[in-house]
Amino acid sequence: MYVYDKANELAKSIKESKEYLEYKELKKIVTDDLKLKDKVDEFEKIRYEEQLLAVQGEKTSDEKMQKLQNLYEILVKEPKVKEYFDAEVRFNLMIADVNKIIGESIKDVL
Repeated sequence: MYVYDKANELAKSIKESKEYLEYKELKKIVTDDLKLKDKVDEFEKIRYEEQLLAVQGEKTSDEKMQKLQNLYEILVKEPKVKEYFDAEVRFNLMIADVNKIIGESIKDVL
């Protein structure tokens, strides 16, 4: 049970982290503004589709990539959206680092 206790401690630490709390707060601000939410949702949908294609080894759409870039440029002009995107990156980096630490610790059996 010790491993599960540590996993629960890690989960609690993540939820109390500056990265998580900032990201959560900014996400709420952006999603509460329906105009911003719709634009961010459209951006995230296209971004997800393009990431999925890349993971599957398929060629991404130049047209969609250009639309993605244009949407991003429009969205980051909104200070709260830029803060949200920046917080999202910081949070995702933290999670990636945690995953890397765990992965490194068990790589000898994988």
